[in-house]
Amino acid sequence: MTVFEHTHDAARRRRDWLIGTLAGVVTLAATGVGRTLGHVSNSSPQQKLIAWGCALVLLVSGSVAIRRCAHALGHLISQQATAGTGASIRLLATGFGYLLLIFALLGVLGVSLQRLLVGAGLTGVVLGIAAQQSLSNIFASVVLLFARPFVVGDSIRIRSGVVGVMDAVVLGIGLTYVTVRTEDGILKIPNSIMLASGIGRATSPPRVP
Repeated sequence: MTVFEHTHDAARRRRDWLIGTLAGVVTLAATGVGRTLGHVSNSSPQQKLIAWGCALVLLVSGSVAIRRCAHALGHLISQQATAGTGASIRLLATGFGYLLLIFALLGVLGVSLQRLLVGAGLTGVVLGIAAQQSLSNIFASVVLLFARPFVVGDSIRIRSGVVGVMDAVVLGIGLTYVTVRTEDGILKIPNSIMLASGIGRATSPPRVP
């Protein structure tokens, strides 16, 4: 990447964060006004107009905030890991953001959230138990990406009760696995194991088999 491309990319990320933050502030304001002053089921035309107007503003500004912030976050993660990891994080952030937006819209329109939250909570518990290992690896990948005990290209020494002691070169950091090159070849280690391991700098990179 040239200096011009790097500068242009950094300026675009800053613009995404700025627009996303401003849109998020507008979204929060529309949510507060709609829930306080608006009421769809009320007979007053003014309250109905306020509720539907705030819902429209919430939908537009919330969508902008989600897309911009998810895009900027994806670029940030791509710089620290791989493009595939950044795309995955962007997808997760977008999905989570739209989920929150749906709940906010329902609240502004006066739809009872209690039953929805109970149903969503039960569904979340079931899914969480079923996907416990996958979720632990995903959360571990987020911690590894932000704590940065190592980055792609580092020669590290791993001390773990599961994989033992080995020297490796980090080839990639994904949502579920860290890909390393060891003396025995390419190895994919679950993120949760890497997070629980002792990580240090290797004195020399492992020999390529």
